[in-house]
Amino acid sequence: MRLIVMFDLPTETSQQRREYRLFRKALIKNGFLMLQESVYCRLLLTPSSKLTAMSAVRKAKPKEGMVLALSVTEKQFAAMEFVVGEYNSDVVDTDERLVIL
Repeated sequence: MRLIVMFDLPTETSQQRREYRLFRKALIKNGFLMLQESVYCRLLLTPSSKLTAMSAVRKAKPKEGMVLALSVTEKQFAAMEFVVGEYNSDVVDTDERLVIL
């Protein structure tokens, strides 16, 4: 399962920009990867990990703006259609060269 977090936060004042940066850093610290600007995704291995991830998002939420969370199955996520562009990831997500120690 994947948890997708989408947000639209104001960045007009220095305080709002600071809250934006802190929220973004909290997402990254909690294992979210950026899909595109203001859209982050995290792989969830168990149902309880969704609760943990959601509590982290709620804890880091800024005072203003909009934050949306959507959970989708891995099959639904894999069926995502790229209308323009292509998937580009620096994260190795295959077990092609898996070394078990």
